[in-house]
Amino acid sequence: MIDIFGRRFNYWQYLANFWSIVFFVVIVYDFIYNNAVEGALEIIAFIYVGTLAIYVGNKEFERWYSRHSEQHPGELFVLAWTMLIFVLLALTLIFNKDYHMPSAVISSYIAVLTILAITEKSKSLHRRRK
Repeated sequence: MIDIFGRRFNYWQYLANFWSIVFFVVIVYDFIYNNAVEGALEIIAFIYVGTLAIYVGNKEFERWYSRHSEQHPGELFVLAWTMLIFVLLALTLIFNKDYHMPSAVISSYIAVLTILAITEKSKSLHRRRK
C-alpha cells in the first residue's frame, strides 16, 4: 500500500478487482460461444486466484498488525461468484445449451469460497484477541 496525494492506495485491491472483471467478462463470453476460450480461462483463473490470494493475505496481515482500517467485504465477491455460477447453470438448462462449466471456473469459485472462509476465521480470531 502506498500513499498518493495523502490517500492510501492499495494496488493489490485494484489489481484483484481488475482481474475479477476481466475473468467474469471472459466467463460470460465463453458461455455465449460454447467454451470458445476455455484455454484462456485457465490462464486468467490462475492469475485471478493468485492476485486475490495476495490481496487478501496482505489485508489480513495488516489487520493483525493494526494497519487495516478499510472495509471491503469478501462476501460481495462470493455473492457475485455464486450468482454468476447459478445464472450460467440456469441458462444452460433453460436454453438446453451445449455448454459445460470449465474446471477453471469451478476451481476458482471454490478458491474464492475457501479464501472467504479463512478470512472470516482470521477476522473472528482477531476480534477475540482484542
